[in-house]
Amino acid sequence: MKKLSLIILSISSMIYATPKATLHSNSTLTYHDIPQDVTTISDMFTQGSFYGRLRFNSSAFKWDDEITKDGKWIRKDNAIAAIGGSLIYNSAYLYGVGFRIGGYASKAYGSLDDDLAYLYKGGKDLICRYDMLSDGSSDMAVLAQAYIEYRYKSGYFQYGRVLFDSFLTKSNDTKMIPNGFEGYTYHSSDIPDTKIKAAYLLRQKLKDHTSYHHLLAWQPRTTTDKYAPYTQNDDSAMHRGLSLDKLHQRGIDDRLVVLEATNQTIHNLKITANYTAVPKLLSSAMMQLDYKISYGKWQIKPALRYMYQFDDQAGKIGGANLKTITAGYKNPDSLDTYMIAARLDLVRDSYKLRFGYSYIADKADIVAPWRGFPTGGFTRAMSQYNWYANTKTYMARVDLNLGKMDIAKSTTATIKYAIQDFDDKKLGVPSDNDIITLDVIKRFENEPNLYLKFRFAHSFGKSTTYGTITKPENSYSEGRLELNYLF
Repeated sequence: MKKLSLIILSISSMIYATPKATLHSNSTLTYHDIPQDVTTISDMFTQGSFYGRLRFNSSAFKWDDEITKDGKWIRKDNAIAAIGGSLIYNSAYLYGVGFRIGGYASKAYGSLDDDLAYLYKGGKDLICRYDMLSDGSSDMAVLAQAYIEYRYKSGYFQYGRVLFDSFLTKSNDTKMIPNGFEGYTYHSSDIPDTKIKAAYLLRQKLKDHTSYHHLLAWQPRTTTDKYAPYTQNDDSAMHRGLSLDKLHQRGIDDRLVVLEATNQTIHNLKITANYTAVPKLLSSAMMQLDYKISYGKWQIKPALRYMYQFDDQAGKIGGANLKTITAGYKNPDSLDTYMIAARLDLVRDSYKLRFGYSYIADKADIVAPWRGFPTGGFTRAMSQYNWYANTKTYMARVDLNLGKMDIAKSTTATIKYAIQDFDDKKLGVPSDNDIITLDVIKRFENEPNLYLKFRFAHSFGKSTTYGTITKPENSYSEGRLELNYLF
């Protein structure tokens, strides 16, 4: 009984303590209480730190028009909620060597029958669709961080199950369990004014998976498993033509190589360069310039991003369109393409106005199923994939600090309005739509552990007809609520 009391007391003290991490608006965590170097193995364990997180997440999705085809639901209104959390342990460092273990768990409750789990939209990341479809399980439990680390003065190496953020790879931890990878990573600030990160990634685990899977391989339905498409990379941005059996036939292992550098040597200018490649399939190079100009109480921040995607043989294998519907593409067997994006931020105090634009060349779609979004930070709105060939997007965004109102202290809001102009002649891309989104984040001065986020989106879809084909309009409303308690 005495031991049980001590355990309860220990857990309680952890829960009510000041959080050891800060949760940012993009759902990433910054850890404050990082264990230090020690000189004995016992201290390596006893001087480590725990980071806890309790979570509630929910989504309600309503289509303007529900759709069935051949007696099967294609679109159906849905709602889902989940409770869960994570517990992470970071050891102290014995001569620079340490480790981290992080377990995540979730339990969901949804409005759809188990055999309709494929219809969840924003809420699909609250479940593992394969588990729910195959055996009715609405639970998720994943060891999403488990790595060995070596730290030195200005850098660190990691090997194992890691969260790795770069231009095209993100933990994207907006739901219950983050997007994770298995592999090797390296971060360095050895060069003055420069940060470098590199990775060689072997496997991936999307947010709605409970096991690790291929990085760039789609699994079609099989005669023995009709739910097989949910076992490999089934991200909405995955190329459906790059199937696992086609890669095996060619002896291709889908590994991911990433090299990224950020330099701020020039005053007020940040230069970011990224190279991401899946050897023998495709690669991309990106450069971004961010500049800052001060004008009285205002800051003017222009930014420009250019990305080029190089096709090796992925286009010949899968085609120029992510869904393999290449009608309307000038070269249906090539994934060579480029993107240009620009934005202008006008900032005063904690208020910001942004104008953004992006254009994908009329060549091929961009392949990016690793939860880093090519148009992110420029024109991407909630749940939108606007990197199909010949797509133009225009966005206006307003960031507001509502703290001057007593009822809204420590509250921020972001409003986005995007106009997405897809190519009507391309049958494998959506119809045009406008979308408005609202994000509200509430923090509590007297309860620093608690974080609340509400999101709402409405899409104004436009039905498109080209020849004899009519693309259905993509009109819907969606609301999300997220609660986090850090300890």
